[in-house]
Amino acid sequence: MHVGLNLVFLTPGEQGGMEIYARELIRRLALRDDLRLTAFVNRRARGIAWGDGVAEVLVDIDATERTQWVLGEQRHLPALAAAAGCDLVHSMASTAPLRGPFRRITTIHDLNYRLVPDAHFGLHGLGMRVLVPAAAHRSHRIVVDAASTVDDLVRHLHVRREKVDVVPLGVTERPAVEPADEMDLRRRFALADRPVLLTFSAKRPHKNLVRLLEAHARLPTPRPVLVLPGYATPHETELRERATALGTLKDVRFLDWVSEAEREGLYALASVFAFPSLHEGFGLPPLEAMARGVPVVTSARGALAEVAGDAALIVDPESVDAIAAAIGRLLADEGERERLRAAGRARAARFTWERTAELTAAAYARTLER
Repeated sequence: MHVGLNLVFLTPGEQGGMEIYARELIRRLALRDDLRLTAFVNRRARGIAWGDGVAEVLVDIDATERTQWVLGEQRHLPALAAAAGCDLVHSMASTAPLRGPFRRITTIHDLNYRLVPDAHFGLHGLGMRVLVPAAAHRSHRIVVDAASTVDDLVRHLHVRREKVDVVPLGVTERPAVEPADEMDLRRRFALADRPVLLTFSAKRPHKNLVRLLEAHARLPTPRPVLVLPGYATPHETELRERATALGTLKDVRFLDWVSEAEREGLYALASVFAFPSLHEGFGLPPLEAMARGVPVVTSARGALAEVAGDAALIVDPESVDAIAAAIGRLLADEGERERLRAAGRARAARFTWERTAELTAAAYARTLER
């Protein structure tokens, strides 16, 4: 089966979970002897090592420009995939070419553009409101990360339930790097010897970081240091202003995207991981934290409770009091932290990228059968 992989969207280091999904899944798919893979990439993603035997075809656009992304996906990709002889094209980021002499399968990670409209800024948000419904209806099959997104597709886009496959994501393996030294991290990020409340999150409104800042401000002093790594967005200015108004800016560290070694080092020293997002199609960061034995507080919205099960404290993300109470409970109760460390590791072990690849290949077969 010759599968084209639509990676026109990918600008390395800027797509968070969607980039992780593409990298980890393709590496596993490349190990299968029943698939032939061709990756269609834009200029910025050129030369990435996707796996042995994965061919690369350049879609000559700059995906940081939304209009070029759409042009590349809708005009250039269909012609290139047809010329390459693809039986099927898998689009991995919720939008897809709407035509072409091949079968089309699309991973729709969430309907955040509709359920939490401020998740996407400007022209990108407008494009999602047009292109995601179009992809849902013009694709021959759809893949989603969690069962809750099936319900969203049926309710909001009137997609037939039997057209959708649920394929959970996996836990990203620890990279082959040594975690950054704890004392060095504490010195560089001015953490002293204080407990650390950690989150890995894009700085976007739907990630609910304003309420996390407010919950952090309600913790008893001396409060932990709240560490917020993630690529910068226009929303970061609002977050900094809110921390200043709360009088907690000295207790918050706004970091850019960190290296793999720094990421693993921060997981290792964190006391609690908080992820109170308003909506997620899956939610890789809390699952990664659980795999590394960090107690997690997360949201009851979207797929987060579905993924975390009873291995995390689940809260109403619109209640600052509930977020603060859960974080405070874990900081104060070593026994509860130990329970969640063990439960989190056991829960995370159920999610593997090998299983994701197996279920994805089965979805490919169903797409061609129909």
